[in-house]
Amino acid sequence: MKKITGVTVTLASLYTKDCPGAGDFLALKDFADFCEKAGLKLIQLLPVNDTGTHSSPYSGLSAYALHPIYIRINALPEFQEAFEHDKTFAAAYKRFQKEFKYSPRFDYDKLLESKTTLLHLLYNYIDKKIQGKVKGVKGGSSYGEQFFLLTERFARKNKWLQAYAVFKNLKDDAMQSSWKSWPEELAHMDEKHIKLRWNNKALKISHNFFVWCQLRAHEQFKEAADYVKSKDILLKGDIPILMNEDSADCWAHPEYFNQELRAGSPPDGENPTGQNWGFPTYSWDKIAEDDFSWWKQRGKLASQYYSAFRIDHILGFFRIWAVSQKESTAFLGHTVPYAHISTTELEEAGFDEDRLKWLSQPHIPTKAIEDITWNHDEAVAVLEKLCDRVKTEELWNFKKEVTGDNFIFECRFFEDNDKDWYCKQKLAEYWRNRCLIEEPAASETESFYIPVYSYGSSTAWQSLNGEEKEKLEKIFEKLHEEENKLWKEQALSVLTPITEETEMIPCAEDLGVNLECIGEVLKQLNILSLKVIRWNREWQKDGQPYIPFKDYPELSVATTSVHDSSTLRQWWNEEKASVEAFMKMTEADAEAEKQDSETPEEEKISAQNKFTSREAAYVLEKCAECSSAWFINPLQDYLFMDDSLYLEDENAERINVPGSVNSFNWTYRIPVSVEQLSENKELVEKIKKLCEIHSR
Repeated sequence: MKKITGVTVTLASLYTKDCPGAGDFLALKDFADFCEKAGLKLIQLLPVNDTGTHSSPYSGLSAYALHPIYIRINALPEFQEAFEHDKTFAAAYKRFQKEFKYSPRFDYDKLLESKTTLLHLLYNYIDKKIQGKVKGVKGGSSYGEQFFLLTERFARKNKWLQAYAVFKNLKDDAMQSSWKSWPEELAHMDEKHIKLRWNNKALKISHNFFVWCQLRAHEQFKEAADYVKSKDILLKGDIPILMNEDSADCWAHPEYFNQELRAGSPPDGENPTGQNWGFPTYSWDKIAEDDFSWWKQRGKLASQYYSAFRIDHILGFFRIWAVSQKESTAFLGHTVPYAHISTTELEEAGFDEDRLKWLSQPHIPTKAIEDITWNHDEAVAVLEKLCDRVKTEELWNFKKEVTGDNFIFECRFFEDNDKDWYCKQKLAEYWRNRCLIEEPAASETESFYIPVYSYGSSTAWQSLNGEEKEKLEKIFEKLHEEENKLWKEQALSVLTPITEETEMIPCAEDLGVNLECIGEVLKQLNILSLKVIRWNREWQKDGQPYIPFKDYPELSVATTSVHDSSTLRQWWNEEKASVEAFMKMTEADAEAEKQDSETPEEEKISAQNKFTSREAAYVLEKCAECSSAWFINPLQDYLFMDDSLYLEDENAERINVPGSVNSFNWTYRIPVSVEQLSENKELVEKIKKLCEIHSR
């Protein structure tokens, strides 16, 4: 592949003279001009799909619809006429201009509300024009026919719009509440009833509003994408793997989603109980029955704008980490697909019924609650609410009706006080304390078991003798071998039809992946892997050295940072051990020693230096030497090569902090306008140099 250097941005972060509030589709044209000057040959966008009230672009309200927040209002074909003839719309737009000036972070909720209001007011003007109610403007039925012909043609071409428009209209009526709280006849509408509601004449105008928004969003995005292409720059998109449960897709196509399970990630050092993302998992068998039409349509629509695409969390196509919707954490999750252990196999290994119960059911000692209540009788009273005593022992099992820790947290028996809160936390802690997860029985005599991901920390495991542990570990090893075969089969069966359907170049987000089969599958399907340089290390070796840049595979994308990580500046200032390992790999110390002894110490590049434009340029130049075909970095990391572009608070330069939901995430704006970046000759030349280094 041709070696190229690119940049990653969130669309909203772009700031131009025409979109001070937040970046929009047309801002891409100005940004493409900057990239052309700087020699950048690829622009990678984070997802731009409609996410409704959620600011995270990975919390999709629709797999297909573009986000209306990225529409440039004053560039719409209806704008000028409405501005001149509709006082209400004109006044609202003037207020919008005054309210939304540039700021380092933008207010997502306020911007969404304001733009939605403007779009509704503009659409109301169209409706008045159709009815001939605008003085001095020719409208009426002929204009209405033209308008409806335009939207109907677009809707016919994009069949998904029917369900989306009906869903959005119902959601507006329900004040944005989840479809799961709607009346039964609205919450569970099949394709036939969705179509009937779509064709309801009384609702046609309101449905058409959403079609019109999507039409105009498509036109502006297509205009920008074509402009980027005309500059010989690739536009790379991002297709999130999962959908929000409160999405048009989960509502209209419940057969494709498993609402009983929630996706996430297993426990790790930073997340001891795992991550529960709250998104439903897929029913791949149902998707396959429809020849992957839902996924293929996603690729087809994306290819209207993009030449390449990022497959978000590609590990999830091999196997997804899934946990029951009845759990608040992901601790008791498991992979899907998975291999299991039978009762017979465990019994043959010497684990009888009582031993299996000890391994798979939490056992709570009375003292665990007594340490909170400071009273034995009170502790027993608490336990009796949710547990059954084990014979006459001071030991308890949960009652059968307790099916997840959500049951514990929501239990009506507890009062709203500190003592009961601690009791619930302790009970939830013991709920997770087990070695095996028992799956529903396959027959009256046979159950299935799966090892808990962190089984080694369970009380049951720690109570086993050496021989018992050895027997179980052999069973677990055999299980892992079976699962690797399952995961490879799953990935090939799912990714092959998705990637073969499009001419876009596929790129994987395969961070944290240690599956034996993933490299083989990516190579077989010509999917580029992702190498985040600070994490691309030989972790098993002393000092955890960086993998040399010459050893990076050609079929990969290398990057300094990602949207979920700290920036290059934060990494340098806060992760000194990692920086020192990087400097050792790039032989910075040796180069410094070769310098003339009269060279001032502060001019030498060292891990102990405060991060400035010199350090930024050094790190980026060294990283640009990688053998990866593509070298794509966040815009912030390029901007660090100019000291004047640093924000006072380096934390404010982050895009997202994983595991947190707040008004900060996903609202980053670049510190100067794109036009000013284009005029920054020194920065442009520094980026050009990086592109040249990488292309060698």
